[in-house]
Amino acid sequence: MGSLGSPVYGVDTIDVLAAKDLVASGHYYLDVRTEEEFKNGFPDVGKVINIPYLFITPEGRVKNPLFLEQVSHAYSVEDKIVVGCRSGVRSLDAGLDLVRAGYKHIVNMGGGHLEWMKLHLPVKKPLIDHEEELGEMIVPAQKERAEDNNEMKNKIELPLEKPKPTCEVEAQVN
Repeated sequence: MGSLGSPVYGVDTIDVLAAKDLVASGHYYLDVRTEEEFKNGFPDVGKVINIPYLFITPEGRVKNPLFLEQVSHAYSVEDKIVVGCRSGVRSLDAGLDLVRAGYKHIVNMGGGHLEWMKLHLPVKKPLIDHEEELGEMIVPAQKERAEDNNEMKNKIELPLEKPKPTCEVEAQVN
């Protein structure tokens, strides 16, 4: 495997080619970029789940308070998961949180989507405003659920309704 160094607290960082091979062999791919970044394209590795690790707010970047809960609806702690983001930094942070939460097989895609694009690997873009049934998708956290977390109250503005499906993914978080 194309390891990029020693594991950080149980999370190996591998290069994008090794990540591509792992997903082709059965690992899941979790994209932790923002919804806006995801809409610009994501690695074409089959079904991809987008669960943002951070939200962009007027106050700056805010950690998704429901990240672990949303991931738990999509994956079990035994699933083998490759975590990717824009550059490999956010996905490492997300991977560390997942390992701390008990996930046993987490791998970080070093270099992230930027390196994926640099190597001209296949990219897919979500279908926008498509009426046909596209399968299930991960949706952003609902505002009322975020308000249950007192620390986050009034800090993030999230849609009250589920957006229309934009791409095929593995599971849906309610």
